[in-house]
Amino acid sequence: MSNEPLSWGRGSTAGVLAGPGASAGGTDLQRWSVPARSADLESIRNALTDPDSLGVVITGARGVGKSSLARTAVADLGPDVWALQLRSPLAGSQTSYGCLAFLLARLPQSAMGSPTAILQGITSLIRSDAGGRECIITLDTTGMIDDMSAGILLNIMLTRTARVIAIAPGTSDLPADFHWLLTDRRLTEVRLENLNELQTRQVLLTLLGHRVSASLVSTYHAIVGGNPLLLKALVTEQQQSGNLVLSDSVWTLRDKVVLDGAAGLDDIVRSRWSRETPESREVMEMLSCARRVPLSRLSELYGTDIVADMEDAGLLKVGDTEERWVSLREQYLGDVVRSWLSISRRRELRSELLGDDEPELAKLSLEERIEFAAWTRECQAELSPTMAVAAAEAAVQMFDPRFALSCVEGLKRTDAEWVAGQHHKATAYLLLDLPLQAMDALDSISQAQLDELGVEDFARVVAAKCRVMMWLPEQCDKVPAEIADARRRLDVAPGPAASWPDALGAAANVITLAEFEYRSFIGDYAPMIPVLEEAADPATNKDPGFRIQSALILMHSLSAVGREMDALQLMRRVGGQLSDAGPMTGLREMFAMTAFSVLLQAGQWRRCLDLVGPPKGHEERRLAHRTSAMELATGIAYVYSGRGAVALDSLLSAVAQLELRPVVNMLQAAYAATAFAYAQIGNAGQAHKYLDKLRGARGHCNFRTKVVTDFCADMAGRWLGDPDAVKRLLDAARRDIAAERYTLAGISLLGATVNGTDDDFRLMEQVAGHRQGKLAEISRLIAVGSRTKDAKVLLEGAHLAAELELDAVEARCVALAVDFARHSGDSASARVAQARLDSLTATVPSLPIVPSSGSPLLTARERQISRLAGRGVSNRDIALEIGVSVRTVEGHLYQVFTKLGVTSRGDLPGLV
Repeated sequence: MSNEPLSWGRGSTAGVLAGPGASAGGTDLQRWSVPARSADLESIRNALTDPDSLGVVITGARGVGKSSLARTAVADLGPDVWALQLRSPLAGSQTSYGCLAFLLARLPQSAMGSPTAILQGITSLIRSDAGGRECIITLDTTGMIDDMSAGILLNIMLTRTARVIAIAPGTSDLPADFHWLLTDRRLTEVRLENLNELQTRQVLLTLLGHRVSASLVSTYHAIVGGNPLLLKALVTEQQQSGNLVLSDSVWTLRDKVVLDGAAGLDDIVRSRWSRETPESREVMEMLSCARRVPLSRLSELYGTDIVADMEDAGLLKVGDTEERWVSLREQYLGDVVRSWLSISRRRELRSELLGDDEPELAKLSLEERIEFAAWTRECQAELSPTMAVAAAEAAVQMFDPRFALSCVEGLKRTDAEWVAGQHHKATAYLLLDLPLQAMDALDSISQAQLDELGVEDFARVVAAKCRVMMWLPEQCDKVPAEIADARRRLDVAPGPAASWPDALGAAANVITLAEFEYRSFIGDYAPMIPVLEEAADPATNKDPGFRIQSALILMHSLSAVGREMDALQLMRRVGGQLSDAGPMTGLREMFAMTAFSVLLQAGQWRRCLDLVGPPKGHEERRLAHRTSAMELATGIAYVYSGRGAVALDSLLSAVAQLELRPVVNMLQAAYAATAFAYAQIGNAGQAHKYLDKLRGARGHCNFRTKVVTDFCADMAGRWLGDPDAVKRLLDAARRDIAAERYTLAGISLLGATVNGTDDDFRLMEQVAGHRQGKLAEISRLIAVGSRTKDAKVLLEGAHLAAELELDAVEARCVALAVDFARHSGDSASARVAQARLDSLTATVPSLPIVPSSGSPLLTARERQISRLAGRGVSNRDIALEIGVSVRTVEGHLYQVFTKLGVTSRGDLPGLV
């Protein structure tokens, strides 16, 4: 007889039925969804191999992968297990022996005389087919199991004829006898939940076969709620539509996910839709359009009972805020259902909920403004100019620039909101890295319209124009003149305005802030620090928005000029004051970006990672324009710490996204950091590839981005052996010293002086004297230790580098310490340095410096023998333990002593 397991319908009669969605991707779903379920799979294996267990019950919602996991668990048990698959008949069918019908058909007529004879006949048939092997029966309960089938299955388990894997939505769908076995712990329940975001990422990696961007993972997880079956359908739809693209070995999204015409998901939703009541369908239609509705209003429209029943059924979720917002629990339901509705039906629902009036703007949150505008546009109705501008402002603040542009595209020049609309349009274009279009939007504001503006609105238009001009190389140098003209027109003096909160004082502060932003943009930090300190002082400045934005610029300025600890102290203070500034566009993002830079320049890269975690509570529509920046920041933090291998996942994902959706010229920084990461792991080919990409992408950017880009590119070149890269790093350091940017100069010198001269180290020591914090002290110790060839000083530097987890810097310190200690005869320091260097090889695959007095590494065999010898094991015992000759052990020990500069076994403990 064949060893192939029985399957549904092989030689079967009508008793073996496949219900709706029986295959659901079948083997394909099994292939890619199981790796994310390793813990659940282990629980199933344990239940199937435990001598006291009769089997396992796998429960969970439709599409979570119950059948796939069951098949994998059985397959993992190997060829010594006989597998039998059974399926219960469709719901409503109670045919006796329904799920065993195809086995019943094989019994001889003599075995059909009584239920007892049938039980014995089927049991004997299963044992015969198994041929002495253990048998596993997989029972998929899409419908109720009849009592006769349940009795036979119970007997099969109790007589140890077979173990059973029962698959059901819940334990209530199983026969009563199964409940008894569960209560008695003779059956184990494994409850499958939808995938979390990490598991969604694992599934996408398995399914797509390449890296996946963070925006792709977050977006897809938000849409399908972690359901593997829906995830597979969504991936298929998006590949076919061309929205899911492979960009340089990373899968990412070209644009927002639109599910119109998504046949696979459409079929799944229609199947679910058909099981709902007409009242529930109406609620689903309403929420698919409105996205969220207050619980009181939804209950008023459809009744409390219907809403409560839908919440109990898992269709709705109710927020815990004061308004108790109600939304569909699974986003894909709303997206698909909305695509079914005609324009007239959408308008009908809108009128039913809101009447003919727009909601009161002052009572709407940013999210609610966007949702109302989206619904209005989907109804092909017009937004009032006031609501359009409010929705555009909200969309810009929530990092959805394309939606912001769509909101204001219908504004007319004659509308009172025209100027504000053009302002938001320019901001949105800047987010999309389209400064020319942003300037066109502002230039379209006529002089007559500017003359009609109040002083504060006029100042805001000027500030917006200055921000755009910074990103245009031919316009950047003209910003000071633009600011001076605005001050002449307003007749206000430079610096913080004492007359705030009157309109002229507020306007003066807007212009002053624009000047601060420009000088920060070009890196002119030191001269403006005194006036920034005045502007950021709560005792003298009562304008909260101006004060906090000035403090953010001051944070970065202090960090750049060598006052890193002062910058960190200010960062802590400002972090507690953000709520005082009111709802300013992008304020928290500005704080996070500035704090990231301050922490990075202080060497505290671990804390940087806490600032760039995934956004919480935002819809997928606004993730795309944020995750590329977050992944780039994550990669930069890792690459600055010397962890190139870890950095690559984030950096390659950021590159893929930024190539499709540029964000304020971050792409060149992404190319440079990726080249540096590849150089750190010794992959010269890929490092040169991204340096070539960088040369083709050069463009205008702010000073902060330029510093990161140039440093990463030059460090990549230095690791690749480019002699000009060291010269560029030294030249950058001298320019920074001239501009009093001592922190930036110190970082460049730290990178440039791996094989530096005494003059380089004196300069490095001098610059460190102008700085604060541990990274400055590390630079000083490296400079002094390298110049004086003092191993103890370098080991002190290595200790500080280890505290900051700067592995490459620590490796540099201890590699030099190995050489200097051996040359000076300091065997104790040599042993300590060599031990630390050996331990760093796991995280620093390509050492910045290799000791010249011998190999810094022991071979695996040398390390093994050294450890045994250091514990006092004799050469003969070592030879016996590892299976080599005594002469071989002696030869290895000779090499170890030579490499480590020691003369006896007593020197080995703690060294290897």
